[in-house]
Amino acid sequence: MTVVQPLPRTARAYILCAALGAGACALPALLPPSPTPWATAGLLAALYALGELPARCRLLGRFPSGSGGSGGSVPVGAGSFFPVLLAAALLLPPAAAALTALPGCLLARVDEAPAGWRRTWRTAATALATWAAAHTAAALHAPAALATGPGAPDVPRALAAALGAALVLCLVLTALDTGVRALADGLPLRAARRGHLGRALAPHLVHGLAGLMMAVLWRSPYGPAAALLVLLPMYLSCWVFAQYHRERAAHQSTIRALVQAVDIKDSYTRGHSERVGHASVLIARELGMDGDRLDTVRFAGILHDVGKLGVPTRVLRKDGPLTPEERRIIELHPEYGHEMIRGIGFLGEAREAVLHHHERIDGSGYPYGLRGEEIPECARIVAVADAFDAMTSTRSYSRARPVATALAELERCAGSHFDPRMVDALTRALGRFCRKPAVTADEPAGPGAQVPAPRTSAAQPKEPA
Repeated sequence: MTVVQPLPRTARAYILCAALGAGACALPALLPPSPTPWATAGLLAALYALGELPARCRLLGRFPSGSGGSGGSVPVGAGSFFPVLLAAALLLPPAAAALTALPGCLLARVDEAPAGWRRTWRTAATALATWAAAHTAAALHAPAALATGPGAPDVPRALAAALGAALVLCLVLTALDTGVRALADGLPLRAARRGHLGRALAPHLVHGLAGLMMAVLWRSPYGPAAALLVLLPMYLSCWVFAQYHRERAAHQSTIRALVQAVDIKDSYTRGHSERVGHASVLIARELGMDGDRLDTVRFAGILHDVGKLGVPTRVLRKDGPLTPEERRIIELHPEYGHEMIRGIGFLGEAREAVLHHHERIDGSGYPYGLRGEEIPECARIVAVADAFDAMTSTRSYSRARPVATALAELERCAGSHFDPRMVDALTRALGRFCRKPAVTADEPAGPGAQVPAPRTSAAQPKEPA
């Protein structure tokens, strides 16, 4: 069972401030004398809310309503029906445009806890971003460019307004999302924002063009009915993305099942895999990795010991020293693991990390005795994370060492057993994130425990290195 850590107070305060800000932005639309064109605002709000229907209707399939996050983060995610909001930014006053986001966001399906805070955050952030986008569109003279009459619309000005509004929407969402990630996950701002703007910018600009098409058709003689045609390709793209999302979720469920099976079989290292995955991500972030590469490193850390499912339980749970024959048996676990996951296509380099995470820089490791740059980078990351966890975790055959002692041992073995770059990256990361002197495998890590825990030769483990 997954234990959900509560959001830190600072993150909750941040979300509440965003909600109050969104309310202040939308309030003028409700106060007299209000210039809000309620027919247009109501129809656009209904269309955006309708976009959330697939996420709630089992017959239509589950559509992702927001991007997931690590730990306690509550990111907004990029909605497939943002063209409706961007059309509202082009057609409505800012306060009314902010209102159009509220029903859809409040109705959005939220699968991850804490659901209430996630829904509040998504609603507030989306309303604020739409309000800012509408102000940008007004500053770029979108109403005049879309006005009906001879020679209208003014396409170049309308295009500039639409792209400007989409850019501001993206920037505001990214900035707000960065703040909540930093506070919820305890990350520095640089790490919290890394990669998010680059991945979001192109989709938002495409949404801006779709929103412009909706706005132009809305103001045309054909009216709102013609504007609805723009939503059809967006709906189809949402459906395609949903298939990918479900496939990826199925793979992740498979990974969780494998890790749970390892934890059950080797009770001394329960939680070890998750902690190695966490520590591997800390190292990878320090090396500048992000996006899919970061996911690959995390999967590699989580799955590095999955091959132990092929090792006899009596060997894994033996309290005393291993015999030479038992050592040869346990040394096969990287190859077992590689064979087990070779059919999971999206793991990519993670498969090689599972196979080579016990190789050493000087060539004295196993299973193939690779040395230096012959060892895949992902495997070198997992090796250091694994070693750190072994030394900072209590086992039946050893007591947990303090973090400083473990890092000193990694430094001593850097250049022979471990890649010095990976050791340096872990040291830097722990300097920012480590809030406890040790994290043990037989005790649950509390909210202050930011560091997972791995295992290797430097820790003098039962398992050969």
